Amino acid sequence: MITATVLEREEYVEQAYLFRTLREQMAENQAAQDVLMRVADELLSSTRLPYAVQFLAAELKHTGLLAAGFAKLPHYFTAFQAFVVKQAEDEKSRFPMITAFLLLEREATYRAAAPTKQGLFVYQFECIARNRLGYLDGIEALIADPFYDDLWREYFNDLRKQVGEIDFCDVVYVRSELHVADERRRNPHYEPTQPPIFGEKEGKIAKASRKRDPLYLFAALQRQLGYPEVPRYKPRDESSTKLEIIQAKLRELETRLKLAEGELRGNIDLSQFGKPELLKDDE
Repeated sequence: MITATVLEREEYVEQAYLFRTLREQMAENQAAQDVLMRVADELLSSTRLPYAVQFLAAELKHTGLLAAGFAKLPHYFTAFQAFVVKQAEDEKSRFPMITAFLLLEREATYRAAAPTKQGLFVYQFECIARNRLGYLDGIEALIADPFYDDLWREYFNDLRKQVGEIDFCDVVYVRSELHVADERRRNPHYEPTQPPIFGEKEGKIAKASRKRDPLYLFAALQRQLGYPEVPRYKPRDESSTKLEIIQAKLRELETRLKLAEGELRGNIDLSQFGKPELLKDDE
């Protein structure tokens, strides 16, 4: 049963800010629960998001999972948002949480502007495909999105049966207005068995992209029609990571050498190493 509703623009603006804040501060190794507690005070109080964030923080504290909180607020967060966070929290997944929040940030930003069903679907589907999040569960999440109507949900049900068997360019083209126009040039009495859900422009781009990498289709739709661009995860450079580890070890070794030298000389100056956290409260 679909219990979610399409939110007001200001809700999506604040959601985009939330996801951006989580992404940036978690990249600095700050705990998600701490970030949620702080950002709740920053969010616009006329929206429902501060209450949702407080619930997320409480759920994270009790279960250790953010996705559980998203899933328990289906009237506010979409099933797709919960799905993306769940995939990032999966221990077997190589999908980083920071990338998940960037993905959701861009989606919320698009929803806050002038979204179309075609643009949102293409963005979400590319997110699923590019990050290998799982087509069946991903499409199931789209079906539960209140932004789509019954015609689109019927399309998603058909797509679940076709994905992996039919090229995505054909999936778009055969449900476009261009396909209907092409058929009617050959047969003026042609009537599609299913109504088109993509416009002529989408159909034209999909037709031109047939038998090519589907990523070219996504990129062309972004360039030509202004569809949102899906963030691309860039894994950290292994050599850079190893260098950082070596540098940290060298700093630790240098500190130990200073302690050893001071002990031999009998003049250890502990102040240069900072005061322990337990003693700072006594000041």
